[in-house]
Amino acid sequence: MDWEIKKRGRVTYYTGKTNTVFSDLVTEELDNGDLKIFFVGMTGGTAGTSILGLDEVARMDPEREIPLVFQVWDKYVREAGICDSLADLDFLEVHSFGGAPKQPDPRTDPQGYVDEKKRIRQAYHSAYSGYWKENMPDNGLPVRFTVYLEELPDVDASYEFGAVALYQKSLRK
Repeated sequence: MDWEIKKRGRVTYYTGKTNTVFSDLVTEELDNGDLKIFFVGMTGGTAGTSILGLDEVARMDPEREIPLVFQVWDKYVREAGICDSLADLDFLEVHSFGGAPKQPDPRTDPQGYVDEKKRIRQAYHSAYSGYWKENMPDNGLPVRFTVYLEELPDVDASYEFGAVALYQKSLRK
């Protein structure tokens, strides 16, 4: 990632050169030298695939989309020189805003729509807990993992995801 890096006191902003709206990663240095890390909110669908050099699009498929977000964040912390992997971090909060199902149309198939919402919610749970078990089994779980279903700007996305984590330098010596 070709970062534009701005440091202001305890805060460092890591922004992609083409991003003019928000930072991709922000760190706050705490008094003991640890870092509080704020991860960009990403949407599924196509987000992250170009960053990872993938051609795939995952539509309304949290089982594929959620690992992609974690892979992008993993790449960010490595390329920013913060740590070697997301497993080095303790996630404090994860926020996910899920997209309403694109199909079926709730006006023509109300039960199908309700069933699809249920499937997506279960897929979020499965994908999130599965990722944690497979990739960060020694880490604690965040205090919050929120999911709300609503419309998102990325029409291919089933969610928008953001997080706050802590890098405890004393644990890595």
